[in-house]
Amino acid sequence: MASVILGILLVLVPLPLSTKAQFGGNLTLGNSLTANDQNSSWSSPSGEFAFGFRRMGAGAYLLAIWFEKIEDKTIVWSANGNSLAPEGSKVQLTADGGLVLTDPRGRELWSSGLTGTGLAYAAMLDTGNFILASVSHVKLWDSFSRPTDTILPMQRLDLGTKVNARYSKMNYSAGRFHFMLGDDGNLAFYATPVLYDPSDIYWRSNTVGSGFQLIFNQSGQVYLTARNGTVLEPLTSGTVPTNGFYQRAILEYDGVFVLYIHPKMANSSSGWPMGWSTVSPPIPPNICTSINQNSGSGACGFNSYCTLGDDLRPRCQCPPGYTPLDSTNEMNGCIQDFVPQSCNGSRPETDQFVLREMLQTDWPASVYEHSTGQNEDWCREACLVDCFCAAAIFEDGVCWKKKNPLSNGRMGSWETGKTLIKVRIHDTTSKCTKNDQKKNKNTTLMIIGSVLLSCSVFVNLLLLITYLIYRSFRSRDSKLSRPVQINQVTGMRTFTYQELHEATYGFKEELGRGAFGTVYKGVLGSEDTNFVAVKVLATKTGESEKEFEREVSAIGRTDHKNLVQLLGYCNEGQHRLLVYEFMSNGTLADFLFGASRPSWYRRIEIVCNVAQGLSYLHEDCTRHIIHCDIKPQNILLDGSLTAKISDLGLAKLLMANQTRTTTGVRGTRGYLAPEWFRNMPISSKVDVYSFGILLVELICCRKNYEPKAEIEAQIVMADWVYDCYHNGSVLQLVESDEEASRDVKRVKGFVMIALWCIQEDPALRPTMKKITQMLEGAVEVPVPPVPSSFMSSI
Repeated sequence: MASVILGILLVLVPLPLSTKAQFGGNLTLGNSLTANDQNSSWSSPSGEFAFGFRRMGAGAYLLAIWFEKIEDKTIVWSANGNSLAPEGSKVQLTADGGLVLTDPRGRELWSSGLTGTGLAYAAMLDTGNFILASVSHVKLWDSFSRPTDTILPMQRLDLGTKVNARYSKMNYSAGRFHFMLGDDGNLAFYATPVLYDPSDIYWRSNTVGSGFQLIFNQSGQVYLTARNGTVLEPLTSGTVPTNGFYQRAILEYDGVFVLYIHPKMANSSSGWPMGWSTVSPPIPPNICTSINQNSGSGACGFNSYCTLGDDLRPRCQCPPGYTPLDSTNEMNGCIQDFVPQSCNGSRPETDQFVLREMLQTDWPASVYEHSTGQNEDWCREACLVDCFCAAAIFEDGVCWKKKNPLSNGRMGSWETGKTLIKVRIHDTTSKCTKNDQKKNKNTTLMIIGSVLLSCSVFVNLLLLITYLIYRSFRSRDSKLSRPVQINQVTGMRTFTYQELHEATYGFKEELGRGAFGTVYKGVLGSEDTNFVAVKVLATKTGESEKEFEREVSAIGRTDHKNLVQLLGYCNEGQHRLLVYEFMSNGTLADFLFGASRPSWYRRIEIVCNVAQGLSYLHEDCTRHIIHCDIKPQNILLDGSLTAKISDLGLAKLLMANQTRTTTGVRGTRGYLAPEWFRNMPISSKVDVYSFGILLVELICCRKNYEPKAEIEAQIVMADWVYDCYHNGSVLQLVESDEEASRDVKRVKGFVMIALWCIQEDPALRPTMKKITQMLEGAVEVPVPPVPSSFMSSI
């Protein structure tokens, strides 16, 4: 029935007008555009589409087509995604080559490739198609026939046409996903740029011998037809609003094909969101399970796993003990952040490793051994003693051993097995201090120096000549990118206010704000992938000035995977800004107290991340640091949901021989240790107390203080946690959490650790190093004493 309806639509929808009838504002030979911050574009007659240069970062430009009348200027086609054009580059309409893009020195970067064809003019059409035509209006070249990742209404793809996803959300170079209407008539989606294996195909139309054309019609329908116009395979379903809406269908960078709409006259009363809205289920409906390559990484990269979001888009994450290989692209996989198990000796380091549980998770490939008729304890021991075993999957009495790299990973309700990931108990790789780094740098410099001294005079002379030639070319450019400036006192990179103003596009996208300033999203470098968070501090007076000095001196000397990295700062006149690494998943508060509850496994990882970061601040820094404001709002999550401690502006630095200090009350009510209110010297134990409250919130997935709680005993969560522990009913804390309820031993252990942390007497609270060991199971958790009831009165 759907095929019949779509066939009727195809007949009723008028065919595109002739090329000649659509011309408006034709561009003659010699017309050109220059890549700069001016309006470097050619518009369609209605002004809805534009062709020209889009700035993608400092001094880098993309030749593209975009929706001109919507706020985000969504790009639908690009020419030079793999090689961005420097500022001053030019695109010109020429008789020899057609459309030619050259850099400031005249070197060709891209060309439409027309030669000797009688080119007369070009036009940007209202359909979003950019065409090159002859004097007799014959179309010689058009963007619709050479799509990148997007197709538009009235666009038709012929046999042999390929659509490539881009590398990442803001990087328009070619990614690894693509779909193609093959010469055999079959429409297929591939997980690699080139088909290496039939398992690379993750969706197909099964229309071999009959498929002819992929059509996106004016009614918002995308479908595959036969040569006679019969609809063979609809790619979209349902009713799509078209009147008053822009439409686009795109192969997203994560491999799913989605149809979007956007209101042409969006405003607060339009009833539609200001951005693009999904109006059709993506293809495939579950990419996590659709991609199952014989050789390849799966939907996500090696050693990572795929989960499905509410929008049916994949989310790629790292398992315990692994970190992203590329922080700018979560789909590039993960690497171990610990030293692998040694295979030397008869019992290789089995006491140095543990197995972390991951429920409803599997890596179907990478199996090198399996055993049946076993129990889980046997499976655990078999993996621990096997130095080749990176993970084990246990399900229904079967134990599968997996080795690195793990591939095709996925987590979801469709999986029924349990994964046991092997990680090192004490992660020595995360405790590299600045002294270690300096030592490594000195060693590297000595090696480089030795090599240079041993080189011949001829080689050195050649290097000198090369350098002089390079400098001469650089001096010819009218605008050079500013060299990196390092402050000799702080050792940090310094930025000018203008650089950061440009990096944030005029402080356009706000990420959050606090008492001392506002944080904006920005991008550094020539590609729109190097995101940063720029904190603009308030005026240069009072506490704001002190916070600036504290953050630069404190954070600049820290280096740990669970601390947000300070990349540099600006101290120019009244302008003071801090540049941090960008954390794409926001705050723990939003993640923990949002509409959907994070998994118990993910909360465990976050707890361990925060504990390791605090342990580093307290004990492993050259100068010990007390954070003073540990709370969910100051814990940020990166692209792989690794938790990192942020906002050291309230930190109180201790000298190497200090253990306590005196200061005014700092931090946030509800997370403050009682000694803050008693005019007592504070120590790192105030952070331990705050961590205890945070741990309570992570266990129960709610705020510690909830005055609107239906049960009075549950208003202060920390008090209720002790009551449940004392009564032997800790499962009440997680009664609606099936995953946590099955892990009652760990829940009870975490509760006991939290009760130790919130002891009124700071001397009774354990150190963060000891807490980390207890969380990892390396140290047994003793029975906690009864805490005082001071919490209810604070």
